[in-house]
Amino acid sequence: MIIMRMQRRIAAEILKCGENRIWIDPERIEDVKSAITREDIKRLIKEGVIKKKPVKGQSTYRAKIRHEQRKKGRHRGPGSRKGKKTARMGKKERWIMTIRALRKELRKLKAEKKIDVHTYRRLYIRAKGGQFKNKHQLYLFLEEKGILKR
Repeated sequence: MIIMRMQRRIAAEILKCGENRIWIDPERIEDVKSAITREDIKRLIKEGVIKKKPVKGQSTYRAKIRHEQRKKGRHRGPGSRKGKKTARMGKKERWIMTIRALRKELRKLKAEKKIDVHTYRRLYIRAKGGQFKNKHQLYLFLEEKGILKR
């Protein structure tokens, strides 16, 4: 297709858009070629020979599918992660989750009378000090020291 630079530029200015968004009717190219003034271009726009193409959007279809898959746990492996471990969950949030789990377990053991109040307090302080990474380590410690009453 023959590019009519001047006509395209004038039409873009009139229609307030980029030159790439100008559509020219291929059957009326001769009329457009002969149009050399702004008035001529305005007349052709009014006739519908020159039009403004719609803005191209960005489809969210694939993004929605991927989001649904991520909800199921797909595409979340180590190869998809960027940044540190703490970028996904902060150190403080992780600590809060851990300490709450340990304290809940200690309360349960105390309520079931598997440990006495003094032992509970000592273990509570040790948990606060970060001695136990998780409940499993807490139980290993209790079994090792022979604290847990069966």
